[in-house]
Amino acid sequence: MPTTNDGTGRSLTQRSGTRRALPLLTGAQRSVMTPDLLDVIEYRKSGLSVNWIVGCPLDCGYCVRHLFGNFEMKVPRALMRESEAFDRLVRHPYFRPHVTPIQLLNRATDPMLPAVKPHTFDMLGRLDAHGLTNHVLVITRWRVDPADCALLNSFTNIKVTLLVTHSGITDPRIEPVDSTIAASSLKTAYERAKRYRVVLYWRPIVPGLNDSDEHLDQAFQLSHHAHATVFTGLFFKDEIRDYYRAHGLPEPYEQATRRKVFPERLEQRILAAARSRHAGSPLFRKTSCAVTYAHRLADYNGHYGIRELCDICPASQIQRCADGWQRPDPQQVAELAEGLGGRLVEVNDRAVVVAGLDEPPRYYMQHGLGFQVHDVTKPHHQHQHGRADIGWPTTRESA
Repeated sequence: MPTTNDGTGRSLTQRSGTRRALPLLTGAQRSVMTPDLLDVIEYRKSGLSVNWIVGCPLDCGYCVRHLFGNFEMKVPRALMRESEAFDRLVRHPYFRPHVTPIQLLNRATDPMLPAVKPHTFDMLGRLDAHGLTNHVLVITRWRVDPADCALLNSFTNIKVTLLVTHSGITDPRIEPVDSTIAASSLKTAYERAKRYRVVLYWRPIVPGLNDSDEHLDQAFQLSHHAHATVFTGLFFKDEIRDYYRAHGLPEPYEQATRRKVFPERLEQRILAAARSRHAGSPLFRKTSCAVTYAHRLADYNGHYGIRELCDICPASQIQRCADGWQRPDPQQVAELAEGLGGRLVEVNDRAVVVAGLDEPPRYYMQHGLGFQVHDVTKPHHQHQHGRADIGWPTTRESA
């Protein structure tokens, strides 16, 4: 463990509560897990995701753990120790010190579960002690207490954002975790935030489930206890749809989708309600927009190119993003795309468009350029904000 301490000689792990380290998964347990789950570093849009612990008891019916076939794994276990996970992160070919956003434990557990929390703070301490200034996102729907806030405030290099997930869903078949837990955590974290920032992660919002006027009022009240608020919809992929059907849950949509589902009329309702009911912190459609606003920085995903995304952003943030956004040189981008195994299709005013590249190399390009990078076979339709087609007009101008 790095020597980062609070001036008393106590390590970060000691300050977060002395607990036994989680057991390592056995060979037999590993043998039945999907290869994707065993790969602890995954590039996602909001950053390189580090997932060295798997297993969660919270049982949210829409959890992405369905995609990895480990939803039934309820007890957290470690794939490796923090030292190895940290080493894999900083040696990853797509990792750039001080540039690449990082996410901790957002794929197969909750980072603030009692047994997991010391490991989360251990990793944060390692990142901070190495002088890294990268964004680090910690997403939770569980309990955050004043001692946790003191630890989060102790990091002086990394830019930590705590994203507290709150949906207001009361159907225990879909979300057995009481949303008041997240609401309390949000208030506690925001009240004590000094060096870190707090984002209300209002998700998933599903028509007919948690989009009533009462649900909206509740979220707007909570938005007063965050530096920024992100609102978004549901990933309703095949594996999640199959789980709903197997358990007799009401299916929110008629088909599974690759992208998050968030109908246009629902967005319009929320934005109109926010204007009339005086929401607290600003609303954002994209996670990176909220994170960077909270830290008073330009969006690292270059969403400024998709200008209609900015129509709800504060003027100060639009200016920051405009100042930090620059259309890249096509020749340099072509060489970068070819070096990653793809090819450049075009560079337009909205995005770099490439062919032959999966999501990880596209995100690597995007974070390095600060400019959107899209796949030519999966176009982003104007005004649809990269969302699934459900609930939107069937024909739209492609980006």
